[in-house]
Amino acid sequence: MLFNSPEYFFAFLPVAALVYFLLQRFSGAKAAKIWLIAASLYFYAYWNVAYLPLIIVSILVNYTVANFLHRAKNRQSAAVISAKSILIMGIIFNLGLLAYFKYTDFFIENVNVVLGSQFDFLHVLLPLAISFFTFQQIAYLVDGYKFDIHEYDFLSYCLFVCFFPQLIAGPIVHHKEMMPQFLDTYNINPHAENIARGILLFCIGLFKKVVIADTFAMWADPGFSVVQNPSFWDAWQTSLCYTFQLYYDFSGYTDMALGAALLFNIRLPLNFNSPYKALDIQDFWRRWHMTLSRWLKDYLYIPLGGNRHGSLRTYFNLFATFLLGGLWHGAGWTFILWGSLHGFALILHRLWSKSGRVMNSAAAWLITFLFVNFAWVMFRAEDIEAAESLLAGMMGLNGFGLDQSLRDNIGYFIGLLHLQGPVEVDRLMGPVGAALFIAVFGFIAFLGKNSMEIVADRVRFNMRDVLTVAMAIFLTLLLGIASSSSVFLYFNF
Repeated sequence: MLFNSPEYFFAFLPVAALVYFLLQRFSGAKAAKIWLIAASLYFYAYWNVAYLPLIIVSILVNYTVANFLHRAKNRQSAAVISAKSILIMGIIFNLGLLAYFKYTDFFIENVNVVLGSQFDFLHVLLPLAISFFTFQQIAYLVDGYKFDIHEYDFLSYCLFVCFFPQLIAGPIVHHKEMMPQFLDTYNINPHAENIARGILLFCIGLFKKVVIADTFAMWADPGFSVVQNPSFWDAWQTSLCYTFQLYYDFSGYTDMALGAALLFNIRLPLNFNSPYKALDIQDFWRRWHMTLSRWLKDYLYIPLGGNRHGSLRTYFNLFATFLLGGLWHGAGWTFILWGSLHGFALILHRLWSKSGRVMNSAAAWLITFLFVNFAWVMFRAEDIEAAESLLAGMMGLNGFGLDQSLRDNIGYFIGLLHLQGPVEVDRLMGPVGAALFIAVFGFIAFLGKNSMEIVADRVRFNMRDVLTVAMAIFLTLLLGIASSSSVFLYFNF
């Protein structure tokens, strides 16, 4: 079930919220939690019921490990080693599960290349959201080891892992920032303010996904699927369209997740803060997929030593963190190289900062955005050769000339400006249409307010006004959504 499908926002979401608050009122918090867990598991199984046993086993094992860890930590100091061993076993279980389902065939492929062997691929089914709920549960175990967990109720833990708004693609949340909200007596009743904000935020995310991201995909996908010595203009069109498609797609999902959670009076952490406004690569990672950046910092970079052991060790830790962050996104050398590029960029940024030099803010923004855009090519390409071909086109190695189709498309738009000729949808979707779309929504990404700023601007919400706007957006988009609801890009990771 997709967030951008009619069955989700016209049936599943309102029914889930309505029954949840009715149970809170007439049957108590426990019944409401059980309902929300059941609804979340149904939501997860809707994709493929074969996924369901895995997430249930993962929850049961991690909850058991957490309880053993809790008991070990509350014994005498001599039992600390035992607690650490339990933590290590829990982490190994989670990483082993992730490695098997996500990286087995990638490992076999590379063994075959290195050894010249012919081991058969296992074609392991990649369970939906395994990267997200695995990281979330590792954080829970580590926090429990550090005494940051103060509640070990089984139902609360289940809800923490599988709460459906954030289950599939985040934000990656901590137990301590979400579960106390379910215990707050103020939140057991629906609140018009949260409903209004939630609907408005959900509508913004829906618009980002269906109107903006999916339109960019109509130029980005063909450009990446047929990459044979693309021209300078075609290559830049492809890369920029994907750069904005990915942002509007993933931030749109996050807006919809945060909006849906607000209907239950739950505030999930911010995950995007206008990342394409960043003035350096460190700033970019403070704005892009913020909960993943936080996780990588807290549970990988700092345990590796952070910046506590000298410059060389700091550079190694930065590089290792982002290399592994790239591998987390997918089993492929393109993801490893993408992560490595960002690791090198962060090292260079640190060296530049230590030099004491200051760059003009416009130049700093341009360099940062161009680097991010170039790196996204490696992230999206099917393989390294395809990425190299597109990057060669972007650097002008295949020439700068305007081919005949581009000339014709420019001529067509000039004719439209002079009110000459009919409007043809196919020609509107040509390179000039792509350039105009990039200009409009690039301008919004660079200079406009983001969705959280828009929602925050409204100090007081008129519920009737928000519902009217929401219904107008839903009805406007319904035909297109019902015909083909496209999957969010981060579902692949």
